[in-house]
Amino acid sequence: MNSSHLTCPDPSDRPDLWPWSARRRNGVLEIGGLPVPQIVETWGSPIYVLDEDDLRGRAQTWATAMAEEFWDGYGMGGGSAYYAAKAFMSARAIQIVTEAGMGVDTASLGELTCALEAGAGPNTVGLHGNNKSDAELRMAIGAGERGIARIVIDSPAEVDRIAAVARELGRRARVMVRVTTGVHAGGHDFIATAHEDQKFGLSLATGVAKKVALDAASRPELEFIGVHSHIGSQIFDLSAFTESASRLMKFVRELKDAGISCPEVDLGGGYAITYTAADEVPPTQKDVARSLACAVRDACAQFDLEVPHISIEPGRSTVGPTTITLYRVGTIKHVPIDGGERLYVSVDGGMSDNIRPALYGARYAVTLANRTSDADSSLVRVVGKHCESGDIVIMDAHLPSDIRPGDILAVPATGAYGHAMSSNYNMLTRPGTLAVSGGEGHWLIYPETVSDLLGRDAALTPKELPST
Repeated sequence: MNSSHLTCPDPSDRPDLWPWSARRRNGVLEIGGLPVPQIVETWGSPIYVLDEDDLRGRAQTWATAMAEEFWDGYGMGGGSAYYAAKAFMSARAIQIVTEAGMGVDTASLGELTCALEAGAGPNTVGLHGNNKSDAELRMAIGAGERGIARIVIDSPAEVDRIAAVARELGRRARVMVRVTTGVHAGGHDFIATAHEDQKFGLSLATGVAKKVALDAASRPELEFIGVHSHIGSQIFDLSAFTESASRLMKFVRELKDAGISCPEVDLGGGYAITYTAADEVPPTQKDVARSLACAVRDACAQFDLEVPHISIEPGRSTVGPTTITLYRVGTIKHVPIDGGERLYVSVDGGMSDNIRPALYGARYAVTLANRTSDADSSLVRVVGKHCESGDIVIMDAHLPSDIRPGDILAVPATGAYGHAMSSNYNMLTRPGTLAVSGGEGHWLIYPETVSDLLGRDAALTPKELPST
């Protein structure tokens, strides 16, 4: 390999936009040792491409950072990281992150089933959700010898429901209580989770959280193991976590004064990643773990507490940067705007494979991936092929003016929520997720076919299914 021909995907962009293996060789972007034209030619487009070594490395880094910063040798209670599987779920991804030392945080029957079927030890799995089903609770409590590591209580009524299922199964369910600390951080209101007027958690300010914790701790069918908080998503400023940790430890002190032990505190996730070259530099895993350790240590000293086990739930920051989405360019249209013009570049995917720009106004970077160009740059809007004017992949970007049908565009940082939030709008088939490493690729999730879609149409594919 001639290093003189290798650069980051775009010299003007930041390397933290891209998976670790991203390189250009003679103008062509490579991921995992595979040129993107070869990927598209062999496996099709649009396609999510995940750098498997990158995912493994990020998971190991999270697990190591938490273990080191909360090491018992310094009088700390230990630290761990649970992968928030809502960001991207596949059996192989679960195997990679758990082999690297992370637990798994789930929030549905499908996620819980996938985690357990993939081989995650029940003692390393958690279950969230503001409206857990009986089926979810039965699987969680009935898994393994003792059930999963924790079920996070999200409403007062869940105490009765979880206790009833545990009694039915002859088990003792391990539970935490999710609290809203009043600390709000992160981006769009739809992904803020710590203010009072929203569906998640139990209020510290009104005393509901304490009442539910006391109720849970009093039930013989439940083992109360601690409290949980999640304050938002895509958070750059760690001071919000510091404040939330302080409020949680004060709450732990209140519970101790009421005779309730709280051996674990979970500080949630929401740690930021880079999406565009204009973004701030996000904190590293070590930055996060050290900041949390300092905040917890200080709060415990203030409230005369032993340091509990501290866990966190990084999802986006574990898988987001590991993955790019590749599109093939189709129609190109010159549209006059304010005395100039904008180039509309249509690709073979869109809001069905990345809903975040339409839902949150999320912004992404993009690069021409199959070649370089000496042409002047043009103001470009990259759009999808759906019947929606809001079907925009990249709102504003600069790409070479000689972009043409058949070119390949790469959008980085799509590992989190690209596949997880994908849909079949306009009956487009959802892309597959291809793992790449060492010049080889294999499917993590197969691409859908039109036959897959028609197989669910009762008039076209009659099936005898049980009534519900």
